[in-house]
Amino acid sequence: MFFEGSEKKVEVIIKDIGFSLINDVNDEFWYQLVDKANAKILSCIQNDVCKAFILSESSLFVWHNRFIILTCGVTHLVNAIEYFIQEQGVDVIEHLSYQRKNEYYSHAQPSCFGDDVKVLTQYIKGKALRFGEMDSHHTFLFYNDTDTQLKHKSYELLTYQISEEASNKLTDTQISADEIRIFLQLDTLLPGFILDDHMFKPYGYSVNAIKEDKYLTIHITPQAESSYVSFESNINLIEISPILLERLKPKSFDLLSFNDENFEDSIEQYIDQKYVSKSLVKQNLTNGCQVHFANYVLPQKEFIAAAPFDLLDSHHEL
Repeated sequence: MFFEGSEKKVEVIIKDIGFSLINDVNDEFWYQLVDKANAKILSCIQNDVCKAFILSESSLFVWHNRFIILTCGVTHLVNAIEYFIQEQGVDVIEHLSYQRKNEYYSHAQPSCFGDDVKVLTQYIKGKALRFGEMDSHHTFLFYNDTDTQLKHKSYELLTYQISEEASNKLTDTQISADEIRIFLQLDTLLPGFILDDHMFKPYGYSVNAIKEDKYLTIHITPQAESSYVSFESNINLIEISPILLERLKPKSFDLLSFNDENFEDSIEQYIDQKYVSKSLVKQNLTNGCQVHFANYVLPQKEFIAAAPFDLLDSHHEL
């Protein structure tokens, strides 16, 4: 059974106007916003500074002055952004970024990145970039072009074609959420975090984790024909990537960082040298944000079938 695990992502930061997205916006608004993207809220955890919602397709995180929403499958995330702008007003937005990575079956999506940008630029002027090669793994980014100097860090680790062993384990219909937590070593990686997870039928898994203003979300599409596991966080995923990569053993993966000036030193220190870097992009955005993108592959021995040799067509004596 195929499922499009690749996410679309929006981050919105609001202006400092004495308005809180947690205290002054009720949950019904977020239910409506998620519904506009063709997804549903399944559960929620909360601390003093963050609400984390698990969605039928990925996750939503809300802080007092910003929110991040990720959706996968055939969701139409740009509709959720438009809903926020129409309900809250474009003038409350300090920063908006919209990411969309390449899909397995882009023709099945309700829109493409270009379509989405056309919707956004009705309200917000911005710039669009591509990170990575067009014929390989890549991510599109649209952001509003403002004088805001963004300095907060975040990371994405996107893994593809996980090992047969990992795929078989994660598609076992008898596996429990606790067993997946143990498999990914989440207790070791996330001490003191509150976790909320969900098992999908027949398989698939999502978990949100929060601790103060820190967050991490993981989404697993384990089926062999389209296996994909994504990690999104403001904790340093590069430093914990050796554990995650050892567990999943993907054939390839992408790393993205926002405002990590030590990115290149970190990947040299933490990424297993058996993976080969296929691309490395560094871009300073006009809003002060520094973006890094790297794609890695696990080299495979290439076996080429012997070509048939027709003796009757040959003019050479053997």
